[in-house]
Amino acid sequence: MKQEFLLPDLGEGLTEAEIVQWLVAEGDTVTLNQTLAEVETAKAVVELPSPHAGVITTLHAAAGDVVLVGSPLVAFEIEGAEESAPSAAPAAAAPAAEHAEEGSGPNLVGYGAAPSAGRPMRRARRSATVVASAETDVRIAAPHDAIDEAPPVREHRERPRSTPPVRAYAKAQGVDLTLVAAELGDRVITRADVDAYRERIAERTAGFGARPAAEPAAPAPRSVATGERRTTRVPIRGVRKATAEAMVQSAFTAPHVTTFHTVDVTATTELIASLRAGAAADAPRIGVLTVVAKAVCLALGRYPGLNSHWDAEAGEIVQQHFVDLGIAAATERGLIVPIIRDAERMPLGELAGAIAELTRTARSGKTPPADLTGGTFSLTNIGVFGIDAGTPILPPGQTGILALGAVRRMPWEHHGEIALRDVMTLSLSFDHRVVDGAEGSQFLKAVADVLQEPGRAMLLA
Repeated sequence: MKQEFLLPDLGEGLTEAEIVQWLVAEGDTVTLNQTLAEVETAKAVVELPSPHAGVITTLHAAAGDVVLVGSPLVAFEIEGAEESAPSAAPAAAAPAAEHAEEGSGPNLVGYGAAPSAGRPMRRARRSATVVASAETDVRIAAPHDAIDEAPPVREHRERPRSTPPVRAYAKAQGVDLTLVAAELGDRVITRADVDAYRERIAERTAGFGARPAAEPAAPAPRSVATGERRTTRVPIRGVRKATAEAMVQSAFTAPHVTTFHTVDVTATTELIASLRAGAAADAPRIGVLTVVAKAVCLALGRYPGLNSHWDAEAGEIVQQHFVDLGIAAATERGLIVPIIRDAERMPLGELAGAIAELTRTARSGKTPPADLTGGTFSLTNIGVFGIDAGTPILPPGQTGILALGAVRRMPWEHHGEIALRDVMTLSLSFDHRVVDGAEGSQFLKAVADVLQEPGRAMLLA
């Protein structure tokens, strides 16, 4: 019998998702929990598992399409089942835990099923016509006239081996990874491989009127020709769209104030060098961000207003007695702020490990949606870009965010003399409804004191 599968709420009330790529095609036989597709929400790239075992009869969307939650996504033919109303996967993680124990239901834990040791083999299609589903697009190297006059012909192939950031980069460049894999063989495709493939295609098609591989089809960035290329249009979707909406909401809701403090952090950099010299090879790497994170946790205990949020509906300021610390991460998909839960309980080494894991997960595009909400205070390290100071915007619902500037070796007053010291600027933005200027300044000074004398401060941790 036929069974429709509706796009589920993938967590935190998300309303839509973009199809990144299909991992199955019409006519395939799939098993329960087999990954059907990768979809991009406003928070993360998500693997979508199958809620049924059966034959796929219809894919209702193509790669690049944006699908609303509750809309038809896949139709199944299920042997021996009675036809029923369309199904949608549960959004919460609790049902998935029950299924995991029973072994009889789909593992829909917000961001998809865990990868299995071996993906089930898919039945080849019998029809010569294949659905347009993020598979091979022969338009990349076809003559321009063929592109305009003939519909794209796509064929199903096994999923190329690459990371989500590389797949996103290839998509933006208009490069089909299945074609790259055909040339490289069975190995993980890198960003350099994508660039090399584009260069080879450009050489092959030079002088034949072919569309350059760098001009991707919608919804990737597209150029508008007016005698010469003068503009590029980039669709506002996914993380970038969600970030923009959140920043506008925050900027026009909370009255922002930013205060700055430049501090001598030589003692901190010396402590870090000493800890690294004596650390085991596999120990988490402690850096300035780790020490600042610890300093912030200590200071929030003394100045809880910075760890509060404004509840307009209840008419209350809610003080939180725990620190769910957000760490801003710049990824190829845009800015995200993953959360370290209960950061105030972590010693320095554990905090360093949590930051390292958070960074790895964010760069791979696999941060679960649940790890991107509920922060109580945030950090953003603009120093890695060589920037000294800025005015960061508060994540919605938070009262404070601290930006770390670059550590610079410069002349500084030290014990009454001028010496070369390691110096950095801290930039604190806070919600002036919750925190006044005095408390914001005192909090920033408390963080700076830890960085000036980290040894003494850590004894109090």
